[in-house]
Amino acid sequence: MKHHLHEIVVDTTSPIEFIDITDRVREVLSSSGIEEGLVNVFSNHTTACVRISEKCDRLQDDMLEFLERAVPAGAYKHDENTIDGRPNGRMHLMSLFMNASETVPVAKGELLLGKWQSIFFAELDGPRPGRKVVVRIVGT
Repeated sequence: MKHHLHEIVVDTTSPIEFIDITDRVREVLSSSGIEEGLVNVFSNHTTACVRISEKCDRLQDDMLEFLERAVPAGAYKHDENTIDGRPNGRMHLMSLFMNASETVPVAKGELLLGKWQSIFFAELDGPRPGRKVVVRIVGT
């Protein structure tokens, strides 16, 4: 069994945004030489997530509006005493709707994503430079 570990760096430009990283994950898979196995894509941030969804600008707009309605702006207890001084309790709560990681099967060197599926990095507390996504590939 082979293992491959790679880090993708994402610079975000908006407070909340969905960035398609599918092609970058495909590049990592291609460079790994692994043909059969699994790719795990992991955000090591508590206010940024990884999500598989359909790539459609209007859908991403709907998702953003859903998160804003589900977790409205307001006073949150976390904001009173944060580790880094960012009043981001709302963003931590938004992350409850998503995952820190997604796992995709690999066959014949290709991600087995559905026809409409893309891998997104979901920024919930931006803009932020240098957000990290860990890509772990295991297989043969």
